[in-house]
Amino acid sequence: MAKAIKLKKGLDIRIHGVAPSERLKRIIPASCAVVPDDYQGITPKIDVKEGDAVLAGSVLFHDKQYPDVKVVSPVAGTIQSVVRGERRKLERIVIIPSQTPEDSKRFDTSGIDDGVLAQRLLLDSGLWAWMRQRPFNIVPAPGTEPRDIMVTGFDSSPLAPDYEMSLDGHKEDINAAVRLLGKLTKGNIYIGIRRGSCLTDIKGAETIIFDGPHPAGNAGIQIANINPVNKGDVVWTLDAVTLMRIGHLVNTGTLDMNVDVAVTGCEVKTPGYINTIAGADIASLTEGNIHDDNVHHRIISGNVLTGHPVGKDSYLRFPYNHITVIPEGDDHAEFMGWASLSPQKMSVSRSFPGHFTKRLFCPDARILGGRRAMIMSGLYDKVLPMDIMAEFLIKAVISRNIDRMEQLGIYEVAPEDFALCEYVDPSKLELQKILQEGLEYIRKELN
Repeated sequence: MAKAIKLKKGLDIRIHGVAPSERLKRIIPASCAVVPDDYQGITPKIDVKEGDAVLAGSVLFHDKQYPDVKVVSPVAGTIQSVVRGERRKLERIVIIPSQTPEDSKRFDTSGIDDGVLAQRLLLDSGLWAWMRQRPFNIVPAPGTEPRDIMVTGFDSSPLAPDYEMSLDGHKEDINAAVRLLGKLTKGNIYIGIRRGSCLTDIKGAETIIFDGPHPAGNAGIQIANINPVNKGDVVWTLDAVTLMRIGHLVNTGTLDMNVDVAVTGCEVKTPGYINTIAGADIASLTEGNIHDDNVHHRIISGNVLTGHPVGKDSYLRFPYNHITVIPEGDDHAEFMGWASLSPQKMSVSRSFPGHFTKRLFCPDARILGGRRAMIMSGLYDKVLPMDIMAEFLIKAVISRNIDRMEQLGIYEVAPEDFALCEYVDPSKLELQKILQEGLEYIRKELN
């Protein structure tokens, strides 16, 4: 019987526009793109040029420090553009799908019972870059052996996609992936699940049931409540959909880059799922499905807490499975502004009537208050189910005190773990940005 862990701290943000667990339709996007910034820890060196023909699985760029770490094309087609920004920074590579967009490069899956060859398969296929390591929340360096591997079997973020819809019926692929990953670690492979998940009884893995509100689905939270990351430890993390993708590669020798994208939010006419290709353009997925209500819209690739604000001319960002559309709020005038006591206002404070209702809300993207000095309120601890002193850790990060950061648990956390802290923060600090900059700083200093 799976072990169960009950998390009491956290917060489920109730937003209108959840997607029912059923596919709406299949869409082949007009274009797809890969954004190097989505692969933390990689310094990209490009391997293609405009006009090149590629297959799904063809290498687009590799890491300068570790050339074996590659990021591949999610679709068969033609390289339309290689977009660079200031100082020739590689911003994205855009691919126009062919008539047969799912044509995949074939990979040799023989001999993967050997750990070296198993690692080579993941590196060559580009699926290595879909994993992350703690500490630092970066793509793992090849040749390292993790203490454990943590697979997140659900997403608890607001309006999150339901993994069960994508995973159901793919147990054979999941078992194959666990066997492969088992060659890469002498530790445990954990899978964090909700009750009733289809991921029970996976051979070679230990399933852990997590009950509780968001951020129960975050890899960092699950690791912290099973076996925390200490200095010198390395733990790999990935989601269950990526695990299934690895298993498909093992069983067939080809990449399956199809994704089930949840299109959600209160500004979406018909919330639901679209089966498409990783990195699809936003316009293809939202065309005709956003309210024409004369308000400015915030389109987010991801959820409202950790996603990337994008426009209709942009693309799905990694991990490619969620779009949220809410009002921007910059064109909205409200009596008393942030201090309004309207019951339609969502708040964690008991000072507002909306705190006591069970209704779904339609929040906008406004901060609703100016930035100010850091207030030691204790609110972080109410929504962060980790055994760390979050406010003191943020202070240590701001002051760039490496010794203090290490003592307070910097190696355990990633920016997404502090997303709820940022939401409830009365100081309006950009905690995720602060933590990301701190992680990059300490990684550079230690290297």
